[in-house]
Amino acid sequence: MQKKNMTVVRNNPHTRDEVKAIERHNERKNTHYSNCDVVLEQSYKNIQFKKCNGTYIEEFDKLLKVGEISTRGLKDNANIIGEMIFDVNSTYFEQNGGYEFANEFYQKAYEFATQQVGNEKYILSAVMHADERNQPLSDELGKDVFHYHLHVVYIPIVQKELKWSKRCKNPELVGKVKEVINQVSHSKKWKSEMENDKIKLSYSKLQDDFNEYMRECGYDVERGEKGSTAEHLSVLEYKTEQQTQKMAEITKKVMEQMFLQQKLNKEIAAKQQILTQRETLENLGKKALLTGEIKLTKEEFADVKSLAETGLTLKLENKELKEKVHKLEGERNYWQNAYTNLKEKFDDVLWELRDLKDRTKPFFQAIKKAPDKVKELLKSVLENEKEGKKEKDAER
Repeated sequence: MQKKNMTVVRNNPHTRDEVKAIERHNERKNTHYSNCDVVLEQSYKNIQFKKCNGTYIEEFDKLLKVGEISTRGLKDNANIIGEMIFDVNSTYFEQNGGYEFANEFYQKAYEFATQQVGNEKYILSAVMHADERNQPLSDELGKDVFHYHLHVVYIPIVQKELKWSKRCKNPELVGKVKEVINQVSHSKKWKSEMENDKIKLSYSKLQDDFNEYMRECGYDVERGEKGSTAEHLSVLEYKTEQQTQKMAEITKKVMEQMFLQQKLNKEIAAKQQILTQRETLENLGKKALLTGEIKLTKEEFADVKSLAETGLTLKLENKELKEKVHKLEGERNYWQNAYTNLKEKFDDVLWELRDLKDRTKPFFQAIKKAPDKVKELLKSVLENEKEGKKEKDAER
């Protein structure tokens, strides 16, 4: 059965403190990445639809300084920057022309993102990544296949009317609009609403609108399955479990390498101690006053000969042991680096998992507090989706 080509949009909010991390990832400012599929030699192929002249925060603060945007009333830890990540399965691009086709596709996606943001000046950066290898598909096709996707970093803006208060000296102006400001607010920008007795989820609508826009542009794609949050969550949990197992394996190998190195170091120390017996040679023999010759007794000569033979043997063995230690140090460093990289990747997955749980928590809490009518409506929707899924499975 041919795999469906599904569009997906993730819309992530970020605080001021979180922005630096996504910037380093998006703009490829790191020297290495926890995601081992990033191939920095291919980063020159990444396409900038909107390049950030400074850092994300510097550009944000410039707009704030000139009064183009306002953070009035926001808390210090408020989400001030959003990031939309547009994606389609890699096989879709591979079957339709690869890199060039992805470039054209995401150019249209960028146009859609601009419409959603409201104005291109509020977009801080838009970059298509073309340097992340899709390893499973690469293995399947026997060649390098890259996972093309688009990151759009923007400032969530809503227009807010400021009205004259009762403290105004002119009573006629009280309650009238004083000015309209561009308020930074991620929650209001993507606020879910009630429409025809149904909860209209802003993120769900974003998925609908993006798929519809791309289809109107002539692309044969389908919308990602509704209710995919739970599915994405389960994938993250699976990835977390897999990374935990890999970390345990690598940790075991690192410990084995360290144990072997300690063992060899002890052997070297023991043999080095024996080699120090050469110092006793300095006390052997008597030096003649006139000729300067050193005379040895038979017993002393036998000791010198024995020590010399032992010294040569130990020197050779010591050289071999040092070579083994050097090799083990290289292997230990390899596994330690692998452990470090995997730990970073594990932390990224864990952070994404926690972030997703935090973002979905208010929605489910709202459902618990919802009126009975809304609960019944949601229950009906979920049952219909289950029935639809059963019918699809039956058709397969």
